[in-house]
Amino acid sequence: MSQPNGRTDVTRSAILAQIGAQGPTSRAELARVLAVSPALITQLCKQLIADGLLTELEFSPSQGGRPARLLGLQVDAGTAIGVKVAADHLTIVEVGLDGSVARSATEPFDAADSDAIPNLTQALERFIDGSPAGPLLGIGIGVPGSVDRQADGIVDSTQLGWSRMPVGPALRRALGVPVLVENNVNALAVAETLHGQARGFSDALVVTIGTGIGAGIVTDGVVLRGHRGGAGEIGHIPVSDGGPRCQCGANGCLEAHIGQDALIAQARAAGVIGAAAGMPDLRLRADRGGTGAREVFAEAGLLLGRALAGVVNTVDPEILIVLGEGAESWRHWSESFEKAFRAQLMPSKRELPIAVESWQDDRWAQGAASLVLATPFDAQGLAGEQGRLVRDRLAAR
Repeated sequence: MSQPNGRTDVTRSAILAQIGAQGPTSRAELARVLAVSPALITQLCKQLIADGLLTELEFSPSQGGRPARLLGLQVDAGTAIGVKVAADHLTIVEVGLDGSVARSATEPFDAADSDAIPNLTQALERFIDGSPAGPLLGIGIGVPGSVDRQADGIVDSTQLGWSRMPVGPALRRALGVPVLVENNVNALAVAETLHGQARGFSDALVVTIGTGIGAGIVTDGVVLRGHRGGAGEIGHIPVSDGGPRCQCGANGCLEAHIGQDALIAQARAAGVIGAAAGMPDLRLRADRGGTGAREVFAEAGLLLGRALAGVVNTVDPEILIVLGEGAESWRHWSESFEKAFRAQLMPSKRELPIAVESWQDDRWAQGAASLVLATPFDAQGLAGEQGRLVRDRLAAR
């Protein structure tokens, strides 16, 4: 494998993602779509062909000029497995080199069980036995918490009740394949950069709303991790004095006000839904025009808008992407969010584009798999030794 340097890793990732999404493509079309010079595209495609990731196909039909040679993905280059770890279930996917999901599975899981890691291992063993379509390059694990380094994979998570949990070392020993572990929102940000709405942007803010509130901050094409992998924990921005207790132990955090459990609690306390009802009931009442349900979401949108305005004023992204389970109810958040958000932005940032994505649970796991797919282009060395092992597997096909 050729070694990454500078920011060409981002462009090479974009080349693979573009061909994966659109099919065989010419070098000229890649240069046009990705807004980079034809000379750079030629250089990077030559490297990708040498690395066994792209292959030259037939010529495209000519319109009178010289016909262009099409490029396609090397379909047998390998697959990656991604896992979303939640407190009560696992979502596992196998993806191809282009990030597309080939198969998926969901299994019950108890993060509080003393055998949580052995149980996770067994679930992965069963999934791997499903005969991946190509060589398995590695496994990505996305968790709702802080991870010291992707390559080490030591997890601290209040949602899972884990403290210094050695997820990466345990899985590597048991499965004998490269394993990368990352905060699940950071993993989503990687996926967005490779395959989603953040493609083509050097600086993006990826925000998830749902059980928790989190953010992946993409700066100069790279996900910002912070000192111990905890950057982007916007759910713990304090928004009130002496407010509701957050799972982190503090009071008045944004997540304690607008996370899924908080919204359900507010709706129950106001008599909007019954004591046994949950988020689907609250969303349905809002969809049907229920004033109380809509007020719950409107207040959440206002608080989120104010908080994100501060984040945007600080990190200066080119685009804001909102996704997560809570995005299913976004139309009930959006009006109050937009008003509060735009009002608090600095004038130069008030035209910031916002993309809201529809949501499927396996998107978390797809994001985790993207940790593996991104390793050949890891100029910052975030994947460490595990990234080298993934590149070795690609080179040894």
